Amino acid sequence: MNLYLLGITVIAIIIVILGVSWWKWHAFISLSVASLFLAVFSGLPMDKIVGGYETGVGSVLGHLVGILALGTILGKMMSDSGAGMQVADFFIRKFGVKKLPWAMLLAGFIIGIPVFFEVGLVILLPLVISIRKSTKQNILLIGIPVLAGLSIVHGLVPPHPGAMTAIGIYGANMGHVLLYSLIIAFPTAIIAGPIFSRWIHKRVIPVGEPELIRVETKANQLPSTGISFFIILLPVLLMVLTVIAPYLSLSEYTENIFLFIGSPIIALLIACFAAYFFLGYRQGMDKTLIKKLTEECLLPLASIILIIGAGGGFKQILIDSGVGTAIATMSEQISLSPIVLAFLVAGLIRIATGSATVALTTAAGIVSPVVAHMSGVNLELLVIATGAGSLMFSHVNDAGFWLVKEYMGLTVKETFKTWTVMETILSFVAFGLTLILDIFI
Repeated sequence: MNLYLLGITVIAIIIVILGVSWWKWHAFISLSVASLFLAVFSGLPMDKIVGGYETGVGSVLGHLVGILALGTILGKMMSDSGAGMQVADFFIRKFGVKKLPWAMLLAGFIIGIPVFFEVGLVILLPLVISIRKSTKQNILLIGIPVLAGLSIVHGLVPPHPGAMTAIGIYGANMGHVLLYSLIIAFPTAIIAGPIFSRWIHKRVIPVGEPELIRVETKANQLPSTGISFFIILLPVLLMVLTVIAPYLSLSEYTENIFLFIGSPIIALLIACFAAYFFLGYRQGMDKTLIKKLTEECLLPLASIILIIGAGGGFKQILIDSGVGTAIATMSEQISLSPIVLAFLVAGLIRIATGSATVALTTAAGIVSPVVAHMSGVNLELLVIATGAGSLMFSHVNDAGFWLVKEYMGLTVKETFKTWTVMETILSFVAFGLTLILDIFI
């Protein structure tokens, strides 16, 4: 039965790939058809199929739709006011064109620590596009390091939800996990970011344009570099409040206010109004133009929302059909060290379900009883190994795959060659460094 489930899962994934690349279906249609195929042939009851699909769509879009919309508006204001160009010019002056991938890695790594991957992406994408326009560089040379920085901290570093959940399940020390994860994450991001981007940008040259944000300055004058940095960093600074609020001696009411303002949706909403004022009105835009820019950037968002929603539906059908459980059961039967087992179980569940957080938390739940009666297991490194596995081989059932494809203007084939390979490099390099660290601590 387990092998049968894996077989039809592979066929469903092939349907998605062929649908988009060969039959020229929209990705939303391909993912929906593949979900239906998998649900029927895995034996899900007919009355559960539609409900499961809708649950998956809602679970993904409930979290993402507001972030995508507000992040896109913020990006549009950054680009059309010229603020993105100002930040880009600053990086070019300070680092030089040759060192830009390193600057982008640092930006992705630092901004990625307090925010979710998707939020960091919509904040930093306009900057990537502005730099690409100024330097005429392949967007992959600048974009891959940003993605590597954002992704590795999302997978390994507290306070991201997957890592925090695994810490709780394993009973690991959060301070030690934070220290070890930072030691492992930065060199891993260097290999998968600037080093990999130097190699891949010569072999993949995207011909498409990023659909959501096109850089075209419409302001009468450029904002200052200081204001430009303030706007791009404002949502990040607000989101940091949710991290530091519990450690400050605040009343419950004040702490709740901090947590409210620092939530991604509210932080981005505040940043959008700041952008309307500082990058819009103060730069000579009137209300009509600002409304027009907002509508312009939201129209192309419909396609990516549909794709991500269908990806969420596909993910839920994979879970409901028992594919993740089947993989977990097969993995438990193999006699391996806990760190290797955690990495493999998380990796296989990630491939099956498309969710790093689901993979991390599910794998931790499977492995924790195995290590409960074992001595000498470093629980902190176990958390990191599980997180490393959860980054493995992102493909068509992962919302991040479609986000990167649409935002970077890539084809499905180009996304496999760049994003999927980068994620897999992150996974295996982080796992290798975890094994090395386990020798010494």
